[in-house]
Amino acid sequence: MKPVIAIVGRPNVGKSTLFNRLTRSRDAIVADFPGLTRDRHYGDARLGSREFIVIDTGGFEPTVESGVVREMAKQTRQAVAEADVVIFVVDVRMGLSAQDHDIARYLRTQKKKIVLAVNKAEGMTDSPLLAEFHELGIGEPLPISSAHGQGIRSLTEAALADFVWDDDTQEESEASGVIRLAVAGRPNVGKSTLINTWLGEERLVAFDLPGTTRDAIRIPLERAGQKFELIDTAGLRRKGRVFEAIEKFSVVKTLQAIADAHVVLLLLDADQGISEQDAHIAGYVLESGRAVVVAVNKWDAIDSYQRQMLTRQLDQRLVFLKFAEILHISALKRQGLGPVWAAISRAHESANRKMSTPVLTRLVHEAVEHQQPPRSGRFRPKLRYAHQGGMNPPVVVIHGSSLDHVSDSYRRYLEGRIRAHFKLVGTPLRIEFRSAHNPFTSKD
Repeated sequence: MKPVIAIVGRPNVGKSTLFNRLTRSRDAIVADFPGLTRDRHYGDARLGSREFIVIDTGGFEPTVESGVVREMAKQTRQAVAEADVVIFVVDVRMGLSAQDHDIARYLRTQKKKIVLAVNKAEGMTDSPLLAEFHELGIGEPLPISSAHGQGIRSLTEAALADFVWDDDTQEESEASGVIRLAVAGRPNVGKSTLINTWLGEERLVAFDLPGTTRDAIRIPLERAGQKFELIDTAGLRRKGRVFEAIEKFSVVKTLQAIADAHVVLLLLDADQGISEQDAHIAGYVLESGRAVVVAVNKWDAIDSYQRQMLTRQLDQRLVFLKFAEILHISALKRQGLGPVWAAISRAHESANRKMSTPVLTRLVHEAVEHQQPPRSGRFRPKLRYAHQGGMNPPVVVIHGSSLDHVSDSYRRYLEGRIRAHFKLVGTPLRIEFRSAHNPFTSKD
């Protein structure tokens, strides 16, 4: 599982800037005034070969009891609950405040690993200004500059120092032919019911407890000679001290499960329709390149009119998953489960399909003969040959000249012809264009 790092601190200390620096993106909006970030923001980051998830949070004020700031504090508490490591960001220019002490007091009660980052400390490695931050009692302050990138690597190394990487386990499961299947979806869509039905026992009842994000439930299962490893993504449950945000959706557990899986079973609730959360999960599956099967649960609980409306919703909100098979099931009544396994096998086979270079090249030439790429100015793209560039998801690399001008519509046209020939279902297909370099461009 990827470790999870949550970035917390009071407003305007540079949390979003640090998030962008770690993820090497501009996903978080940055401006020089407090309160800009309100919701949790998730991103993937990498340090060498080590991958991890970063959560950006809004300004944290633990003692506020009303207004939008209280809702922001709930979001931050959710991020801390999901995280393996918390980076507490303070501002060296502003110094310590009562709010910093409140945050530190709260973090000490959470029993999480805490790394103290003193931001905006350009060139202050040995500055006496760092000494006052020892008052927080949460460890050695690390001077960084999110804006200039100073001290970021040392900070990340300190945050990831105690994490045990399980690459060997994953390689072992891949070598043994085990298919890792993640069952993803919102709470109460029937994930645990479905897995219990597959197993023939109430296996997951005892696991519906709060825990860290690394407490993913992995269950071995063998069906028709094929070994599977089921990864359940049940959200965190905190009865008694319930955070409302936690009850909605444990984002990070789903992100981790999708990243570790070979195939994702996206479970939807027919009774509740397609929500934004469903679309977000589906979008992340697409971005991660994982094979996917969509199963609409509780299909028996809705009438014919509701089924028509739901089908229309699927076409509108999950239009980017047209390649995925959509099945209608009832986990509670054991209806429609057989075709799900067949679809999972087809998706996994498609994701790992080998495509020979001669066949791909012939398909590209036939596609060009049938319909040439549109001209862009004086140039018309020329597609010369193609080969496979990777699997899971399948990647097709097409070589030629002036390929920078190939339109998105023509890319989709090529994708459709390749999919049809190799019968690729349930997996994204990525097409990369590589233009040949003209050696005479630099000469007079």
